[in-house]
Amino acid sequence: MKILVTGGAGYVGTTLIPMLLGLGYKVSVVDNLTFGGDSLLSFLRNKNFEFIKGDIRDKSMMSEATKKQDIIIHLAAIVGYPACRKEPDLAKTVNMRGSEVLSSVLSKNQLVLYSSTGSNYGSVEDICTEETALNPLSLYGQTKAYAEQYLLENNLTISLRFATGFGVSPRLRLDLLINDFAYKALTQGYIVVYEKHFMRTFIHVCDMARAFLFAIENVDKMKNQVYNVGSEEMNYSKGDICEMIGDKTGAYIHYADIGQDTDQRNYVVSYRKIKSLGYYTTITVEEGIDELIKTLKVVEFKVPYANV
Repeated sequence: MKILVTGGAGYVGTTLIPMLLGLGYKVSVVDNLTFGGDSLLSFLRNKNFEFIKGDIRDKSMMSEATKKQDIIIHLAAIVGYPACRKEPDLAKTVNMRGSEVLSSVLSKNQLVLYSSTGSNYGSVEDICTEETALNPLSLYGQTKAYAEQYLLENNLTISLRFATGFGVSPRLRLDLLINDFAYKALTQGYIVVYEKHFMRTFIHVCDMARAFLFAIENVDKMKNQVYNVGSEEMNYSKGDICEMIGDKTGAYIHYADIGQDTDQRNYVVSYRKIKSLGYYTTITVEEGIDELIKTLKVVEFKVPYANV
């Protein structure tokens, strides 16, 4: 089976690719290498791996790249609230127009596994199920919700609405909430937290990758549907996460009474639908924090334009 991964040089893709190769799939990656390609080096000697440098908004390139592919795992996006706020026009064209381009070059038999997000829900008082009305508060959530709906209406699609990712990947991200808090605890010795009661649900990056494998194995049951992907056992408040990190690092936690988290997501999610098919997460938040602490102690972070 041939699988194309858009945005495969990123946080989830570089965790997913070795799993796909290990199962014998032929894997192609399309990525513009915005964050470099070092995370792909270990795959280049594999005869079943192909890399295509390109932009998903390029229809001609995408038409050629998707030929003879059985499955497209669509990860390419400007990901996260801060990145989309920084470059809103880029976020719109990549997340929305790029998905439209992908949709237009596929046949009806080619399956899209779309990497969606719980950010689509925004701020919700009730427990979010796949039937909950979407209320994305950020540009990121708005663009992802649009692309999800577009693909579901026009292609053979399984959409996976992931909880907030965390954990170590070959292409490490420090802008994710747990990863960011762990980094600040180790480098600053303290964390400042606004609106500690806000709820968020989390998933380790390895379990995100496993969800795509699960979808490939269960296409007939899952096609043309949306699934929340995570675990009720990892619905936590921001305060809960900080206490865990503080206990493990000794960092001081300051809960700010004045101020506001610019990302106003606040929701609790149900994962009963995908659990009913047999998918469960395997790595806890506590295990992920331990992993991050070990990793961040050996990673060297350099700021080239400062003397300190």
